[in-house]
Amino acid sequence: MTKATKNIQVPKGFLFAAAEGGLRTHGHGPDVALIYSMVPARVAALFTTNRLQAAPIEISRDHLRRSRHAAQAILVNAGNANCATGAQGERAARQCAAKAAELFRIRPEHVLVASTGVIGVPLEARRITGLLPALARRLHPRAVHAVSRAILTTDTRPKVVSRTIPLAGRRITILGMAKGAGMIYPRMATMLGFFFTDAALDPRFVQAAARRMCAASFNRISVDGDTSPNDTVYLMANGMAGNRAITEKGPAGKKFLQTLTEIAQQLAIAMVADGEGAHRVAEIRVEGAASEKQAEALARSIALSPLVKTALAGADPNWGRILSAAGNAGVEFDPRRADIYLNRVRVCRQGGAAKFSEAAVQRQLRGKQVLIRLVLQGGKATARFWTCDFTKEYIRINASYRT
Repeated sequence: MTKATKNIQVPKGFLFAAAEGGLRTHGHGPDVALIYSMVPARVAALFTTNRLQAAPIEISRDHLRRSRHAAQAILVNAGNANCATGAQGERAARQCAAKAAELFRIRPEHVLVASTGVIGVPLEARRITGLLPALARRLHPRAVHAVSRAILTTDTRPKVVSRTIPLAGRRITILGMAKGAGMIYPRMATMLGFFFTDAALDPRFVQAAARRMCAASFNRISVDGDTSPNDTVYLMANGMAGNRAITEKGPAGKKFLQTLTEIAQQLAIAMVADGEGAHRVAEIRVEGAASEKQAEALARSIALSPLVKTALAGADPNWGRILSAAGNAGVEFDPRRADIYLNRVRVCRQGGAAKFSEAAVQRQLRGKQVLIRLVLQGGKATARFWTCDFTKEYIRINASYRT
């Protein structure tokens, strides 16, 4: 456990546990996790926009509708996505939720489920339900670290961030954890992201905060341009800090959303840095656009370009690929008025070549962090997007992921 993870603060009333159910295709270790709030919590959820949707998403969406967005437990498994498994998959997800509800004497709709792993393989519910009594006995705030590891698939490290801040007359804590290293191109959510706070939030603010947080973080990253059918984000607020309910308007709401977004951005960038086979992270920054929508479209198109990402892998200052990717974004801008900077060096001036030392820029591009700036002259809007390089290791990992 690193010094950073030792310092993780857990919001009041949230307990965690993990165990091994033998669900992983490769290796061993915990692959089933349980998260429990001592009191019912208000919940916001965001799910994948992929037309193929995993059984746990269908079941959890139904539970949230029936419970009016309240929940007390999240049951997660890695190693098996429980996706494209038909009626059997839905039964397995419902059985897992029902057994957890029975154990805690709560309503089944107060249990949410999430899965990640191989698609199309039937999930044996007993591998999860058989662990529930032991998981319930192990529940503890410090087991958050075990849970952060249990939800991983091809990730090389867990991703957990927390902050404690004074707000609305109390000290409130926000904790976020995420997993994801491949099949990452969220449009509404991320691979798996779970956020917990002991703050009391106005019901309308919970969903608004989750959406705005995702829009500025998980919706601005890509590893490979693929959107998982299991992408899920949950935000749970149990109110155990004892503060007055925070609304969207006012300084408390602004501060809460700012802190939540900072945590989400830190996790999102960590996911890109842990991208399958990745050697470096690139921040794409578009400046001087006519609108934020235009800026985001341009940044997104650059980040998704395989040619840009392979140039990053080779530390190649091939600015023509960047300008070409921007031109393919489907939005109007004048390439003849565009400048491109790699880190602090201008490599493209007014849509043409700028004088620079190729060797010096190449040395800079071999670092772990790269900043790509596309500077336009069409307005004042900006947008940021994060991606990673494409390497041979990405192909190796995904060529043998299932077998």
